[in-house]
Parts: sequence; C-alpha cells; structure tokens
Amino acid sequence: QVQLVESGGGLVQAGGSLRLSCAASGSIFSINAMGWYRQAPGKQRELVASITSSGSGSTNYADSVKGRFTISRDNAKNTVYLQMNSLKPEDTAVYYCNAGVRIGIAPYQIYDYWGQGTQVTVSS
Repeated sequence: QVQLVESGGGLVQAGGSLRLSCAASGSIFSINAMGWYRQAPGKQRELVASITSSGSGSTNYADSVKGRFTISRDNAKNTVYLQMNSLKPEDTAVYYCNAGVRIGIAPYQIYDYWGQGTQVTVSS
C-alpha cells in the first residue's frame, strides 16, 4: 500500500506565495516521475508541473505557471514540493500530487498514485 499525503495549501492574497509538499510512504521500491495537478471548479484536472527521478530531475511546467512555480523533489524523503510565487486568483484550485511508484522489481509493478488534494485559494 502506498500513500501520498499533501500539505501546505491555504488562503493567500494575490501576489503571495505558498509551498506545497507531498510525501509518499508505504511499500515503495522506487519512485519515477512525480507531479502536481490542479482542478478548479467546473474545469478538468490539468498538469501544473512534473519532475523526473533521474539526476537533478528534468522538469516540465504548464505555460500558465512558468516563471512563477518551481517543482523540486527530495528522493531520500520520497517527497515532492511545489513552490508557488506571484499567485493569481486563477491559480485557485484543489492541487493534487501524483507519483509513478514501483512497488517491486517486475516490469509491471509500477502504479500511478494520487494524493487526496489540498485546497489553494488566492484572493484578489
């Protein structure tokens, strides 16, 4: 069993900052890519940022957050972070952590896991 637990959401004024954390625990052999998604009311879930497991971690960002958000990870702690600066009201959403987790050495033993979500609200 693998769990992803997010923290760090909250209410912030426009222009402010928040840092989200997501810690993975359980029967983990290794973790591949990790990422953050968000879903605003009435909208589809969208990718915000992702980071690979190799080396320093190759990153990918949605155009809407480039230059404002930074994703990073601590492999020793099985944790991924999302530093969000210059927040805008349109960043308001539930943010979900995602990870591709290998639970064994067999090729098929890689599964996609999601956190429960953390609310981020940006007031204007």
